[in-house]
This record gives sequence, C-alpha cells and structure tokens, in this order.
Amino acid sequence: MKRPRIFFLLLILSLGCATTYDPKPMNHAAESYVKLVLAMGEHDADYVDAYYGPPEWRAAVKANKPSLAEIRAGAVALREEIVAMPQPHDPMLSLRRAYLARQLQALIARVDVVQGKKLTFDEESKAIYDAVAPHNGEAYFEGLIKDLDRELPGKGTLIERLDAFRNDFIIPKGKLDTVFKAAIEGCRSRTLEHITMPPNESFTVEYVTNKSWSGYNWYQGGFRSLIQVNTDLPIYIDRAIDLACHEGYPGHHVYNTLLEKNLLKDRGWIEFTVYPLFSPQSLIAEGSANYGIDIAFPGAERAEWEKTHLFALAGLDPARAEQYYRIQDLSAKLSYAGNEAARRYLDGEINAAQAAEWLAKYALMSPARAKQRVKFMDQYRSYVINYNLGKDLVRQYVERHAGSNREKRWSVFADLLSSPRLPSDLAK
Repeated sequence: MKRPRIFFLLLILSLGCATTYDPKPMNHAAESYVKLVLAMGEHDADYVDAYYGPPEWRAAVKANKPSLAEIRAGAVALREEIVAMPQPHDPMLSLRRAYLARQLQALIARVDVVQGKKLTFDEESKAIYDAVAPHNGEAYFEGLIKDLDRELPGKGTLIERLDAFRNDFIIPKGKLDTVFKAAIEGCRSRTLEHITMPPNESFTVEYVTNKSWSGYNWYQGGFRSLIQVNTDLPIYIDRAIDLACHEGYPGHHVYNTLLEKNLLKDRGWIEFTVYPLFSPQSLIAEGSANYGIDIAFPGAERAEWEKTHLFALAGLDPARAEQYYRIQDLSAKLSYAGNEAARRYLDGEINAAQAAEWLAKYALMSPARAKQRVKFMDQYRSYVINYNLGKDLVRQYVERHAGSNREKRWSVFADLLSSPRLPSDLAK
C-alpha cells in the first residue's frame, strides 16, 4: 500500500529530532560534578567513598583546595545549568540528567550540614538521600518484642536470653576466614547464574578492628573491590551470608562493577568514576545490597543452604538452624528501632547514652553493639535509613515490576544496578 506523503515527512522529522541531542554540555557538566565531589572530599573525610577517574583531577583539587562556600556556589550554579538543559528523549539520558541534578542537590545539603546548618533527621535524609523513613513509636516495637519473648522462654531479661541464645552461633575466629570464603562462593555462584559480570572482576577480603561499621566495600575501579570485615565484636553465623552478599555478590561489588562497565566504560559517563557517600546513590546502593541477600537466597532456601554449607565449617549444630533463623526473622523486624534512635538522638531529644539504651530496649542490641551503633550515628548521621528503608523500597520496586517470577526479579534487579535511578524513581 502506498503510504501518504505526510508519513514520510513525520518520519524524517522524527529522525532529525533523534539526532539533535548534543552530549557535550552534559559531559562537561559531569566532569565539573566529579571535581566538586572531589573538592568536598577535602573537607569531609567520609564523603568520597570511591574514585577511579583521572588522578590529575584529584591532584589539582588537593593543590588548589576550594572553600566550602566556593563548592556550594559551584554546585548551585551547575545544578541550575543542568536543570536548564533540554529534556532528552532517550530514557537513560533523561535518568542521567535527573541523577546529576539530584546528586548536586545532595552535595549542597551536605555542605550545609558540615558548615553547621541544623536540619532535623527527616529534613536531612530527604535532602541528601531523597527519602524519609517512617515513624514508629514504642508500642510498635513492644508488640514485636512480645513475639520474641514467647520464642525465648527462660530466666533473665529478654536481651540476656537473646544474647545467650545467639552466643551458641558465634563463628570462632579461627574458622572465620574459612566460613566467609564458603559464603562468598555461594553468593557468587548464585549471582553469576543470573547476572553477567566482566571476566576480570574480583575482590579481596581483609579483617580489621576499631571501626564503627561491621563491614565495608572499598571499590577500587577496574572491577575490583577491597572488602573489610570488622572483628571488634563476635560474628554470628548469619553474618557470613549477610556480608558476602551485601558487600560482594549481588551487593556493592556487583553494583559498582555494573555501573563502571555499563555507564562508564560503555557510555563514557565520567560521573561514575566517583561515589559520594552522602548522596541518593547510597540508598540505592545499600538498599540493593540488602535486598540482594533475599534475591540470592529467597525464603527458606537461605537457612537450608547455611545449614548444609556453613554450620559444620563453623563447628555449629545444624539441627538448631531453623530455630536460629526463626529468631533472626523476628529480630530483623526491629531494625526500624535503629532509625528511631538515630532520629531522636540527632534531633537532640535524647543523648548518646539514652540512644544506646533505646537500642538495647527496642532493637535488642547488646550494650557493646548499641554503643558501636551510636558511634555509627555520630559518624554517618541519617545514613542509617539506607539499609532498611532502602531495602524495602528496592524490594517493592523489583517485585512490582517482576511479580513472583524469580528470573524476572533478577532481570529487574540487574537493570536497577546498571542505571542511574534515584530513590524517588523506585515508586514508579
């Protein structure tokens, strides 16, 4: 059938529109963004979590250290420039534009916090992480605690009984490395069944002390990570899979590797040579790393796998695995108590000692772990929302788009890890 002349005219116009996008302004803005993040890192030791871009950029920033006022003014101007750019038709380019603008907004907020501006916990988390955690009162946690109380009969307070129960599931220090290597291999093999990784990707594990966190992934670039495990406090058997998945596969190591491969190497997006810790990217990073545990070991599979592969290596009784994970599942529901403690502490409603008491009472942390968590709050502030709220938002996003189809969940999850999506995008 002969097509009308108007059809060809519209086709030519549409092809012309598709080729008018000029990437140079955005690429220039991305370079300026990287340099601003590096400059902020000179004032805020925790700000730059990873950098593997041109070394001369970092050297130039160190040699000519901009002030916080200069960084803020530069970020404001750059954000206005990006917002004024035409909206690209390509969905990924549109995500890139929104990502850079929102990351800069977070940088401005972090400058304000470092300079002493008072923000409430919720104001800070919204400004920096693009999300606000729900509020839960004491009654909410007391109801969950009653369920745990029924599971752990006996003498003593609930926290004493819980600690005594958990102490039977500590990985002996002499067996820690063996158990972790087995956990890493389990997480890696399950991940590689569903996600294609560059052939030369790898990471190394170090055991450290005197840290406010339990584990950390220091991404090195070139598809390599350094993962550190803090051994200040006893490490329970479930933490092997938690840390192996969260820090490694399919968590931080996979996330950073896919960003480097798909956005930096394949697209040339230089902004992904730097990772500012206090930014919306962290909610995606921490949320996907925590949800990654569930996607790799869904439902009862985790307890069964650990019982079969890890308990014997740690010298623990596999017959008690099911009870242990029943207790752990109930305890996990108390995670938002940590957010409440941080909110009240950082808003000045309670002091450090009272925050530790809140964590002991409502999060059922031992005194030592509660004190360590307060140190984390001192150092990272509202960052705490990224673990539990981030996980919930990522889970809802993946399951809304994939339903109960396991393979589709992996596909949606991998796509999320390979794109510059923001926390506010997860509701879409």
